[in-house]
This record gives sequence, C-alpha cells and structure tokens, in this order.
Amino acid sequence: MGSPSIWANHDVMLWAVSRAPLAKLQAYEQRMGWSFPWASSFGSDFNYDFGAACTEDEQRAGSVEYNFRSTNWPPRPVGEEGPLAEIAARVGTDWATYTREAPGMSAFAIEDDVVYHTYSAYSRGLDGLWGMYQWLDRAPLGRNERGLWIRRHDEYGA
Repeated sequence: MGSPSIWANHDVMLWAVSRAPLAKLQAYEQRMGWSFPWASSFGSDFNYDFGAACTEDEQRAGSVEYNFRSTNWPPRPVGEEGPLAEIAARVGTDWATYTREAPGMSAFAIEDDVVYHTYSAYSRGLDGLWGMYQWLDRAPLGRNERGLWIRRHDEYGA
C-alpha cells in the first residue's frame, strides 16, 4: 500500500476501508494495480458504527438504519434474489451476506489527538464522488445499467 504521506494534500487524505481481511485486500490491490491507502476493518465494528453494514439479525428483522433513516431491508427468499445474487457470487459471497454491506463515506478530522466524525454520505449521496455517473446521468440512455455491467480491468473481453 502506498505511503500515506504521499496522499496527504491540503490536510486531506483518502483512505478506503473494507471488511475483508488485510491479506485479501492486499492481494486484490496488487491485482488491480492500486496504490491508495486501504485499511481492513475485519473483526471490528467500524462499518456498523458508521452505518455501512448491518448484522444478520437486523437484516432478518427487516428494518435497518441506513442513510440516516430506518430502511425496510428484508432478505428475499432463496431463489428470488435477482441480479444481486450473480454479483454476490462474482465477488465470492452469497446474496444475503452481500446485501448486508452498503456504500458509505465518512470524513474525520483530527485535532489535539482527538478524532472527530465530521460528515457521512450514503446511497445516491455518493454519486457525486463517482465522476462517470455525472456524465452518464446526462446521456440519452442514462446509466443504461442492464445485467452485469461492472467488470474489472482484467475481466474485459470475458
């Protein structure tokens, strides 16, 4: 992983956090050719604390706190998972586990060795961070997302 000091600019740094074990993240990072700082929250409550994951019990109950509101998030019966089941399989997990994760972004500030949580965004509130969506949303067919359209650079042509 890249040295954090090379990423700091204007007193701002980007870090990605994923729940996978660090060794798995590092292998994926190498495969993709990435060098940004990436931390593992494996075995911690980080993703739960910041509203980007829910527990199996919360999912089963059908009501999950996400995007600053209670969301109806019931698991679908086996066989009715839809296209997310195929996406989940492509990343090596099952539908229920895959859907317990959700996108989120949080900002933090450090002052006098105290860490402050200053901002969070979820769901469509993150779209502004993904520059390509801003262009696609203005195209005649919009995002035109049909089927499994997401591929990694080493999967093109597959």
